[in-house]
Amino acid sequence: MNRMVAESKKIAMAAMRMAMAESREEEVHLKDGFGRHGIRTVAVDYGGEYLTAIKKIVERAIVAAKREGVIQETHGDEGAVAGATREALSQIMPKAMGLNIGGKIGIARRDEHLSVAVFFGVGLLHLDEVAVGLGHRAAPKEIKD
Repeated sequence: MNRMVAESKKIAMAAMRMAMAESREEEVHLKDGFGRHGIRTVAVDYGGEYLTAIKKIVERAIVAAKREGVIQETHGDEGAVAGATREALSQIMPKAMGLNIGGKIGIARRDEHLSVAVFFGVGLLHLDEVAVGLGHRAAPKEIKD
């Protein structure tokens, strides 16, 4: 298998596992494990009405990724997170349009590979469906200070 494809899959799986973490303790455990393999990760919770939430979710993903050192504060890195997040959200749109969502966003990066995963319950009251979305972007290599 092509190394680039294998690397993309590893980073995508890390993002998805972060999005599926059931607790903060599990997030910390996963983050430590991925960190030992050079993969930086972060997860952030979100809930609200799908359409009005899109902008807030993208912003929250960028802020969390910068805060946790997954990305640097550069146009290229922020754009990669925004693009991957919008791609992940577009994949759940058919199920989520007009409904409430609640769940977690997971972000993972190693070198130029960056993935954003969303794992949300979608629905009204207690009538939930589950939706998963995943976006991947090539982010610029890090700038060494």
